[in-house]
Amino acid sequence: MAAAGDSAAPKEAVFSSSEDRIRAVQARNVVVGRPIASERAWQGLTPLFRRSAESLFSVLFPSDCRICGLPLLNVSRLPVCPDCLDEISPVEGRVCSICGERVLSSYALADDDGWVRCPVCRRIERPFERAVAYGSYEDGLRELVHLLKFNGVRPAARVLGRMLAGALAGLEPEFGKETVLVIPVPLFKGKRRQRGFNQAEVIARAALKIHDGNRRLQLASGLLLRTRDTHSQIGLTSHQRRENLRGAFKVARAAEVNGREVVLVDDVYTTGTTAMECSRVLRRAGASKVWVATAARTMKQAGFGVATFQGIEVGAGAA
Repeated sequence: MAAAGDSAAPKEAVFSSSEDRIRAVQARNVVVGRPIASERAWQGLTPLFRRSAESLFSVLFPSDCRICGLPLLNVSRLPVCPDCLDEISPVEGRVCSICGERVLSSYALADDDGWVRCPVCRRIERPFERAVAYGSYEDGLRELVHLLKFNGVRPAARVLGRMLAGALAGLEPEFGKETVLVIPVPLFKGKRRQRGFNQAEVIARAALKIHDGNRRLQLASGLLLRTRDTHSQIGLTSHQRRENLRGAFKVARAAEVNGREVVLVDDVYTTGTTAMECSRVLRRAGASKVWVATAARTMKQAGFGVATFQGIEVGAGAA
């Protein structure tokens, strides 16, 4: 890839909707960046000429929104229409102040410290301070993650980065005065080579470009390593999930983590097993505090047992 700013560099073009508009209610202090579609090609064009050019592109290069399937009328590198992006909203309702899980009981009250805790977080101590996410891992947000993760649509990382920046903004008041390390959950080297990128890392880079105007957050993508490949966590019991990840992570240079505050970043928080295992490894390496921030989170629905859903056997030493 040529360096950014090299006008002679080849440019990727996917003809689809423009404007990565995200209703980041949780990120009031996040600076809104430019649209995903490059503006360079359109500078100096009148609105009428631009609309005509976009209509021409939609005829010559027909495409459909990868979420709703409707025809795309504008030009952008992200094949998702503005309406589908607008429907992706932050998590609503009451959630656990520690793990971010939805608290379904209408009788759940805040503790003396003002935090609401789910039944699991009332019984065990998490290895991280808090886990926060922008939105629920469903519908358009789930499809957006899949576009990046499984289809290699890299422009989706910018939209997901905006969401992650919103989650980070919610954590910022809790950070200390020193620079905080941002560590993406790593992929095993074989899977990263196959995919061509680590989705957690590219989302983190996009988020820091938007959020970190004062340089308080420092990306440290090479500190946490995945030492072996692991099986998919889907369908595994809580015990099998923990065994699957046991010993799968290590800190490459513990001296750089010792005494530092860390934000662990990933695309999705599902059962929390990966986040907790990585947090344990970072704490053992000397990290003073670990937070977890993701673009999406699998939220518990009515009828699920909280402990079972989160992959934790309460009272069995799972903490």
